[in-house]
Amino acid sequence: MLEISPKTNLLEQKNYRYALQDVDNPNLYRDIYDYESVPKVPFNHRRVPMGMPEEIWISDTSFRDGQQSVDPYTVDEIVDLYKLMNKLGGPYGIIRQTEFFIYSKKDREAVARCQDLGLRFPEITTWIRASKDDFKLVKDLSIRETGILVSCSDYHIFKKMKMTRGEAMKKYLETVALAFEADVMPRCHLEDITRADFYGFVVPFVNELMKMSQDAGIPVRIRACDTMGYGVPYPEVALPRSVPGIIYGLQHYSDVQSECLEWHGHNDFYKAVANASTAWLYGASAVNCSLLGIGERTGNIPLEAMVFEYASLRGSLDGMNPTVITEIADYFQKKIGYKIPPMTPFVGRNFNVTRAGIHADGLLKDEEIYNIFNTKKLLNRPAAVLISKTSGLAGIAYWINENYQLTASEAVSKQDDLVVALKAWIDEQYEDGRQASMSTNELETKIEELSGGRLRRL
Repeated sequence: MLEISPKTNLLEQKNYRYALQDVDNPNLYRDIYDYESVPKVPFNHRRVPMGMPEEIWISDTSFRDGQQSVDPYTVDEIVDLYKLMNKLGGPYGIIRQTEFFIYSKKDREAVARCQDLGLRFPEITTWIRASKDDFKLVKDLSIRETGILVSCSDYHIFKKMKMTRGEAMKKYLETVALAFEADVMPRCHLEDITRADFYGFVVPFVNELMKMSQDAGIPVRIRACDTMGYGVPYPEVALPRSVPGIIYGLQHYSDVQSECLEWHGHNDFYKAVANASTAWLYGASAVNCSLLGIGERTGNIPLEAMVFEYASLRGSLDGMNPTVITEIADYFQKKIGYKIPPMTPFVGRNFNVTRAGIHADGLLKDEEIYNIFNTKKLLNRPAAVLISKTSGLAGIAYWINENYQLTASEAVSKQDDLVVALKAWIDEQYEDGRQASMSTNELETKIEELSGGRLRRL
């Protein structure tokens, strides 16, 4: 059958209708995943076209997947973070949705208090067990959409669930029917899609979901879950590891529209951000993230990273306020007590800090030389230096100017007597065997002494 594609406006073949392959033995892709060695990346040299959707957005799983790897947040913390996400996402709701557990009384209190704020974005959704009672609970809470786990690799179907593919599909479809019966929009989490038989199970299953959705008159969202971080963004990679292939295949062979297609990735192989951007480029409207990337094992896609990926790909922040990222990082550290690794991009203490004297000299002349962008404007985080034995006169001068927020007329140069005297004192410390960087408190105390009180401790 030939049809004009509404996306490409080209005449395309539409006669690819894959049937379920109900195999006797699981396909574990042992040539790729033999478990005793590093997983391999096979190429088949097939290219699929990029297809960036007209609209893309971010969804959040901080209160679901994120909470599974840290001490559970209090209700007050959830409410505060929810408000910060709203502020970060801006008036157009680029951070479109966030998902909550609703198992416990505390979970439901957090949902209710966030609902009471009356904020449009991020929309509150849930994640539930596949039971009739849970669907009723979602409906009673006036929540429009809920996530449902539908594991799709043979690792899960055969090894964890002890079922055949046919049995698993039947169970999943019955569960989705319960959602429709409760008039709730299901979001099907295709767990472990990067180890799944794409044409033997994923596509036939999603085709059935699309038929049910059409009959019920209720959309189904498909969340492609790279549960173990095996996805790769390169073109011409073979399935099941190809992110472009997965996104293209769900659109082309299962007719999943971009606005109903979402990518959820993990960072086991350092590819979470690249894979998420690739999912956007090849047709998924949504990428599912968590604040600071907090999630199971190595974590999820960091939400703050995708804010900047969005701006890079779209050429605009579209109303998002990235300075809130610094507020979120401060909240995690000061209120929750979460320790952010210091070199973490955008939120770590040292992400725009240099120790090298030659780099500091460049910053003193023009910070653009050694800073990724105007971090003071976009993140309320000016470029900084740490003072150590390698900082040099330029680093010390830059540190003083930034730490005391001196204006251009007040700023000290690297020839200033104060800078020269402070460097002599610092050199003495390291000559006596010191290894650690100088603390702010130490420097401010010495500067107050050397400046005769002109610059006092802040």
